[in-house]
Amino acid sequence: MADPVAKERAPAKKRTRYEEDLYSWVQEQVALLRAGRVNEIDAANIAEELSDVGLSEFDKLESALRVLLMHMLKWDQQPEFRTRSWVFSILEQRQRYAKVLRKNPGLKPRRGEALIDAYKSARRWAAEETNLSLGEFPDECPYSWDDILQRPFELDSVQRAGEKDTSGSQ
Repeated sequence: MADPVAKERAPAKKRTRYEEDLYSWVQEQVALLRAGRVNEIDAANIAEELSDVGLSEFDKLESALRVLLMHMLKWDQQPEFRTRSWVFSILEQRQRYAKVLRKNPGLKPRRGEALIDAYKSARRWAAEETNLSLGEFPDECPYSWDDILQRPFELDSVQRAGEKDTSGSQ
């Protein structure tokens, strides 16, 4: 029969280093936490990873706003080029934005910060995609939160470029 005291004194299995294999390291840390062996965890690197998770969620919020704002800018600057894909992209990014906030309500106080950063990128991106100068777009975001999250975008009010009027009206 195995000696239980000897088993307790046995040297701990060599742990994977954080810097060498993140995936294996994470699996080991999760196993240690679930087993209640908190005195064996790599607390410093776990704290770093948790911080990165929070930043990643902020980045998702900002990314959704960036794509949404870019399409809104294009919509307003080039109505003759409006497409269904722009409408779908706006709706999709609104859903992504709402989902990130629903899953992370602690980000709500940082919405303004995300908007400022997202708009800077969206403005440059819209200028590149439209072949317009950066000066054609406002320096600061021209949209209120109501505009960003609720303004309707429909093709019915503006005929798409290249589409012929088949209604018989001029």
